[in-house]
Amino acid sequence: MTSLLNDLEQRGLLEDTLVVWSGELGRTPMQENRGGVAAKSPVRDHHVDAYSLWLAGGGIKGGMSYGETDEIGYNAVIDKVLARDLHATILHQLGIDHLKLTYPHQGLNQRIVGVKPCRVINEILS
Repeated sequence: MTSLLNDLEQRGLLEDTLVVWSGELGRTPMQENRGGVAAKSPVRDHHVDAYSLWLAGGGIKGGMSYGETDEIGYNAVIDKVLARDLHATILHQLGIDHLKLTYPHQGLNQRIVGVKPCRVINEILS
């Protein structure tokens, strides 16, 4: 990934290219167990409420972190970002209004960010 970012920066493309690195979910610091039985191999448990990702270029502030989990990384506790907030922010950086982008589904126009409130995370924008 470093080579990609260096290449984009050297070519003057990083400021216009948004790079998103993310996994499906986070990991807890605890070992996975099921029904009180520890996993055969020592792996950390999955967690859907606290995960990490990073953004680079495309109008995102560099060298910062945003949000915080509790002391064991189990729950987001400060500056929590919902997936729909991240999606709204990515769309905003692409020049797309997340409230106007719709697609037809079962006779209704649906928003890609859903119908619940969401926001652009302005604090991470340069």
